[in-house]
Amino acid sequence: MRVTVILQCIETGDRNYITSKNKRNNPERLELKKYSPRLKRYTLHRETK
Repeated sequence: MRVTVILQCIETGDRNYITSKNKRNNPERLELKKYSPRLKRYTLHRETK
């Protein structure tokens, strides 16, 4: 049930992180605050298709 997802920065559009999630427990898109190396600060990262 676990699938790998790519997290993309909302502000720059960079795809910085790869993680996994359980689709049964979290069917909606994953959103996490992660560090953006280009902006040098924490920004919102959203799961991409």
